[in-house]
Amino acid sequence: MTDSADAPPRRQKAVGKRQRLTAAAARVLHEQGLERTTIADIARAADVPAGNVYYYFKTKDELVEAALAEHVSHLKALTDQLDQLPDPRERLKGLVAAWIGQRDTAARYGCPTGTLASEIGKRAEGGLDLVAGHVIRQLLDWAERQYRELGMADPEGLALTLVSAYQGMSLLANTLRDPEIMTREGDRLTRWLDTLS
Repeated sequence: MTDSADAPPRRQKAVGKRQRLTAAAARVLHEQGLERTTIADIARAADVPAGNVYYYFKTKDELVEAALAEHVSHLKALTDQLDQLPDPRERLKGLVAAWIGQRDTAARYGCPTGTLASEIGKRAEGGLDLVAGHVIRQLLDWAERQYRELGMADPEGLALTLVSAYQGMSLLANTLRDPEIMTREGDRLTRWLDTLS
């Protein structure tokens, strides 16, 4: 067997390990926080030997950036699914329903992106804060498009209100360890969306 015949499975295996590390980084950073998470924690969660991590990611910051990319991917999958709905108001309500559906996770760990962005923002160096801001910006832009399609005045402000409400209810649900905050506030957001004209 030649090296060239062997190369595609090796590449697939490498892509698989990298993807496992990326998914594990997103999950472990969300659950443990930026400062408490080590590269070894992520390697263990991905079932990859710790020494192999450096083949894919040279630093912890590179793993954090990969975790943020994973959040972008999840957000894109959700908004792509919501974009299949014909009515922008229903898309926004679907977003709120998705947030409510994650209430237990939010109560335990907070918002995956918001929590990580807050932790990154406390660090003076790196530029990861800009990457984290990009993830939040994508959500804001998507919500703004929905409001614009509805013909609402100040779609940017309405998007900011919606995303701010989500971040607030996630923070409170996490702080008070009460998933029902997500349910109650999510229902309030849904009713608010119904009143907009």
